[in-house]
Amino acid sequence: MITQTAPSTPRASAPSSPVQQRRRRKPSLYRTFSRVLIMLIVIVQVYPLAWLFLTSLRTEHDFATGDPFALPSSLTWENYARAFETGDLGRNILNSFIVTMGANILIVLFGMMAAYAIQVLGFRLSRFVRALFLIGIIVPVQIALVPLFIDYSAVNLLDTYQSMIIPLAGFALPMSIYLFSSFFEYIPRETYEAASLDGAGPYRIFGLITLPLSLNTVVTVVLVNSIFIWNDFIFANTFVLSEDLKTIPLGLQNYIGAMGKVDWTATFAAVCVTITPLLLVFLVLNKAMIQGLESGANKG
Repeated sequence: MITQTAPSTPRASAPSSPVQQRRRRKPSLYRTFSRVLIMLIVIVQVYPLAWLFLTSLRTEHDFATGDPFALPSSLTWENYARAFETGDLGRNILNSFIVTMGANILIVLFGMMAAYAIQVLGFRLSRFVRALFLIGIIVPVQIALVPLFIDYSAVNLLDTYQSMIIPLAGFALPMSIYLFSSFFEYIPRETYEAASLDGAGPYRIFGLITLPLSLNTVVTVVLVNSIFIWNDFIFANTFVLSEDLKTIPLGLQNYIGAMGKVDWTATFAAVCVTITPLLLVFLVLNKAMIQGLESGANKG
C-alpha cells in the first residue's frame, strides 16, 4: 500500500519583531561608528608624518613663500643632501643608537632581576621595596641634573656615553620593574616549584623559565623606553660638551645658522632620517609589543 504524503512546503520565515530589528541595527551602527572613529585616529596619527615627509621634499623658496600646509609645487631631494652636509647626521644617529642600546640593556637586565627578586623569590618588605620603586615614576628628571653634574665631574664621567646612559636607565627602571613584576605575578607557581624539585636554583630558573616567557614584555619595555631615550635632550644637553658625542636632538641645533635663521627644509629632512629607524622597528615588532602590553594589563 502506497501512501502519499503531502509535499513539504518551504517554511515561511517569521517576520522579525521591532526589537529584533533594532538588535540587528545596533551592530551595524556600532560598526560604522567604530570605523569612523578608527579613521579619524589614523588620520590624526598619519597626517603629521605625511606632512613632515612632504615638507622635507619642498624647495626652500616654496616653503618660505607658499602655504606651509599646502602640497608642494615641486619636489627635490637636495634637502636630504644638505641635511647630511650641514650637520654630522651619521655620527648623531650612531651616538643615539649607542646610548639607546646601552640604556635598554641596563633597563632590561636590572628591571628583570629586580622584578624577579620582588615578585618571584619574595622577601620581607618586598611590597615596600616595590612601592619605593614605583614612587620613582613621579620624580622629575630636573632635580637630578645638578647633583649628577657634580658627581660626574668628581669621577670624570662628564662628556661620556655613560653620563647619558646611567640616568636614562635609572629613570626608566620604575616603570620597567612594574611591567615585569605584573607579568611575573601570574606565571604559575607550579612551574617554579617543579623546576625547584628538579634541582634548579634561582639563577637557572631565571635563565631557563622566566626569561624565555618574558620575551614579549622585554620587547614592550625596550620599545616604550626607546622612544624617550632616542629623543632625550635634557641629559645630553647637560652632560655632553663635545661635538663627537652629540645625539640627534643636539645635532638638530646645527641647522640654525647666523642670526637664528633655520634651514627648515633640511631640518625636516634630518628629522625624517632620524625617525625612520624607530618607525621600522615598530612596524616589525608591533605585534610583540601589543601582546606584552595586553599580558601586563590583563594580569597586572
